[in-house]
Amino acid sequence: MKYIEPKLYALPIRGASPWPLHDRIRILLWSILWPLFCEWTPKPLNSWRLMWLRMFGCKIDGNPFVHQRARIPMPWHLTLGEGCSVGDQANLYCLGEIKLGPKCVIAQEAYLCTGTHDFTDPSMALITARIEVGTDAFVAARAFVMPGVCIGAQAVVGACSVVTEDVPPGAIVAGSPARFLRFREAALLETH
Repeated sequence: MKYIEPKLYALPIRGASPWPLHDRIRILLWSILWPLFCEWTPKPLNSWRLMWLRMFGCKIDGNPFVHQRARIPMPWHLTLGEGCSVGDQANLYCLGEIKLGPKCVIAQEAYLCTGTHDFTDPSMALITARIEVGTDAFVAARAFVMPGVCIGAQAVVGACSVVTEDVPPGAIVAGSPARFLRFREAALLETH
C-alpha cells in the first residue's frame, strides 16, 4: 500500500468554511439538485444519476451503479470505476478524493470519510486524505473507513467495522477497530 499525503486546510476561525466561494456555491447547488433530480429516481435510472454526477465533475469509467439515496457532498472529488456499486444511503464523504476501483461494492449505509480535524489547533483545522478501494473489494453495511485508508483489491471489510489502517489485497477484516481475520480463498487461488 502506498502512503497518502494528507492536506491541511487552515481555518481563520473555528467553524469557518475551508472552501473558496466557488466551491461553496457548487456544494449548495449540488445539495439542491441531487434531491430534486436524482433522489426520487428508481434504480433503473442509474444512467440519469451518472449524468448528473458527471456534470458536477465526478470521474466515471464505464458503467458503475450509484443508488439514488447515496450521499455524495462533493462529486468532483469522486472517481468511480467500471462496474463498481454504491449502495443505499452509503455516504461517500468526499471532502478529499475517493477512488472506487472496478467492480468494488460499497454496501448500504457504509461511510467513507476523507475528513478529520487537527485537534491540537484551536481553530480545528480540516485535514483531508484520499481513500482508495481496490478492484472487486467489498465494504459491508455500516462499515466506517477513516481518511487516508487504502483497501486492497478483493479485500472484504465486515459489517459495522471501523477501518483505521490499510487493508491488504485479499484480506478479510472486521471489528472496531477492524482487525485481520484471514485471506479470501479466491484471492489466494488467483495469486498461485
